[in-house]
Amino acid sequence: MMKDTRQQFSKITISLHWSVALLMIALLAVGIYMTENKDYSLYGLHKSFGVIVLVLALGRVYWRMKNGWPLAAGNYKAWEHKLAHAVHWVLILGTLIMPVSGVIMSSMGGHNIPLFGIDLIPANHDPANPQDVLPRNAELGEMAEEVHEIVGYLLIACIVLHIAGALKHHIIDKDGTLMRMKGKRIDVE
Repeated sequence: MMKDTRQQFSKITISLHWSVALLMIALLAVGIYMTENKDYSLYGLHKSFGVIVLVLALGRVYWRMKNGWPLAAGNYKAWEHKLAHAVHWVLILGTLIMPVSGVIMSSMGGHNIPLFGIDLIPANHDPANPQDVLPRNAELGEMAEEVHEIVGYLLIACIVLHIAGALKHHIIDKDGTLMRMKGKRIDVE
């Protein structure tokens, strides 16, 4: 199993990065769409892919702990290193907090947690009115909903910063950072 180097990232790093990134961006977009339009027809898929993101994000955290943080492809100013480090931490933690808060929000609200049609956590149906659900812990569910929303917007801001940083590295610095994340081997001074 190849570890990351300054010249090249491992296939594991690249696969986990892109799969979590693309799923998170899609889930954020779908979540905003559902909330803005009060259209919850995609809720089951949103939750199912959220569970997948949690598993991948846990794998990513494990890999990051085992492999360490990637080394910078070039020499940058101290503030750039600090900003990049902070953004990476928010992205890593956010990819864990979002699905966990989503599970807590939904399950404590009495709703199910599906994985493509299989209930990992069943809904808490009202025995007197089976089409309705009873909250398991409404206050905890509401707190998790607040966390889910706040962290969602924080993640969007950090994703924009992350993409801007990647483009800066690629267009201005021309240091190969983006190419490494695309699986290429780069020359490092």
